[in-house]
Amino acid sequence: MTLMHLFDLSLTGRRDAAALEFADRTFTFGELEERSNRVAHLLANRGLRTGDRLCVYLVNCVEMIDLYLACVKLGVIFVPINILYRDREMTHILTDADPAAVVAANGFASPVPVWDVAALAGEATRMPAGRPAVALGGDTPAGIIYTSGTTGASKGAVLTHDNFACNAVNLLTCWQITEADRLLLALPLFHIHALGNGLHCWLASGCRMKLLERFEHQTAAATFLKFRPTLFFGVPTIYVRLLEIQGDTARAIGASMRLFVSGSAPLSAQVLEEFRERFGHTILERYGMSETFMNMSNPYIGERRAGSVGLPLPGVSVRLLNSELEPVPDGQTGELHLKGPNIFAGYWRREEATRASLVDGYFRTGDLAIRTPDGYYTLCGRKSDLIISGGFNIYPREIEEFLEEQAEVVEAAVVARPDRLRGEVPVAYVVLKAPIALSVLEQRCREELASFKVPRAFHTVEKLPRNAMGKIQKHLLPQ
Repeated sequence: MTLMHLFDLSLTGRRDAAALEFADRTFTFGELEERSNRVAHLLANRGLRTGDRLCVYLVNCVEMIDLYLACVKLGVIFVPINILYRDREMTHILTDADPAAVVAANGFASPVPVWDVAALAGEATRMPAGRPAVALGGDTPAGIIYTSGTTGASKGAVLTHDNFACNAVNLLTCWQITEADRLLLALPLFHIHALGNGLHCWLASGCRMKLLERFEHQTAAATFLKFRPTLFFGVPTIYVRLLEIQGDTARAIGASMRLFVSGSAPLSAQVLEEFRERFGHTILERYGMSETFMNMSNPYIGERRAGSVGLPLPGVSVRLLNSELEPVPDGQTGELHLKGPNIFAGYWRREEATRASLVDGYFRTGDLAIRTPDGYYTLCGRKSDLIISGGFNIYPREIEEFLEEQAEVVEAAVVARPDRLRGEVPVAYVVLKAPIALSVLEQRCREELASFKVPRAFHTVEKLPRNAMGKIQKHLLPQ
C-alpha cells in the first residue's frame, strides 16, 4: 500500500465532506482531490517523473497541500524548505537535493528553475481532473526533510510512503483521532511536525482542519473560539504564548478541546502545570525526529508525566546504550537507539553518514535519556550540542563557521542559554583579531542565516577555554 490508499479513505470516501478551512475558504475532500490531480498532470507535463525532486519554499497555503498530494500521486519526492532560510542555506539544499525546480511565491537567484506558485496554480486549472495512474510501492520515497548536521551541513532525511503511513496510523490509534475531530494547525508545513503529523492525521482520519498561515498569539484566542477545535498540535513556544490567555476565555477554549499535543522541543513541567490549571487539559508530550517521525508518546489514557516523553509507540524498539554500546539499567543515562517502520531510509546521497547513524539496525539518535522501571523515558540532553529553539533545530557549528568566516573574528563558540518563550536560544562568544561592533556581527548573521539561528547575544572573550587535548570547553564560558 502507499499513502494514497490511506488518503483515499477521505479524498474519495468522504469526497463531499468539508475538509479544509483556509483564508476564509472551505474545501471539500473531493475538491482537494481534483485540485491535486490537476497539479499532478501539470508537473508530469513539465517532465517530472517518479524519483525526481521538487523543492517547495512556501508559507502555509492550499497550494502547498496541492503540491504535496500531487507529488505523492506521481512518486515525485517532495522537498520542503524552511521559509526562514536565506540564500546561503537555500543554495546548499537546492544544490544537494538536485531538484527539477523549486516552487516559490517570489523569484530569487537559484541554481535550479524557480516556478511561481500563482502561475503554476493558474495553469493547473486547465489540466485534467482525473488522477494520473502511477504504480508506486511502500518503499517509494515520498519526501526529503533537511535537518542540520553537527558539521553545519544540512543532510536530507529520505522518508518513504511506509514511514509516513505507519506514523499516521500510530497517531490515529494512540491519540484516538477520528473524522469527528476538528484540527487547528498553525505549525509550518515545511516542518516534519506539521507535515508528518498534522497533514497526514487529517487526511487519514477525514477530520476537518483549519490551516493557519502562521501562529499569531494576538489572535489565537479568537481563532480558537471561532473554530472550536478539538485537536491542536503545538510546540512549547506556542503553549507559553497561550498562557497569556486568561480566565473565562481559557476555560471556554478548553471546554471544546479534546487533546493538546506538544513536541519538537522539551516542554517545561511549569508550563504543563500552568496550562492544566488554566485550560483544564494536561498537554500530551511526545518525542520525534525528522529521521524517525514519532518515537514515543505519553498515553492518551493514563498518566501524562511532566518532563517525560512517555512510552515507545507501537512497533518502535528502543535501546539505551552507553558509549561502549552496552545496555544501561533503568535510572541511568544512555543514548537512545531506535528501530522500527518509522525509521527513515537514509540520508540523501550520503551513504557514509547513513552507515554511521545505524548500529545493528538501530538508529543512533544522539539524544540521552533515562528510563524508569515502569517504562517512561525522560530526555536529559544530547550527545551533540544541538540547540532546539522554538521547535527549530540549531547546530552551533553552522553559526560558528559563519562567524569565523568574518575577517575580524579569530574563532567563535555558540552555546544554548535558557529562554522562557523559546526554550533555549543561541548565544555567541567570539575572539577578535580586529575591532568590530558586535551589532555589525549580528547584522551580518541576520543577512545570511535564518532568523532563529541568529545569536540573541554576542560576547567578546580573550580566548576560548580548552582542555589538554585542545577541545573547547563550552561549559566554562562565562554565563
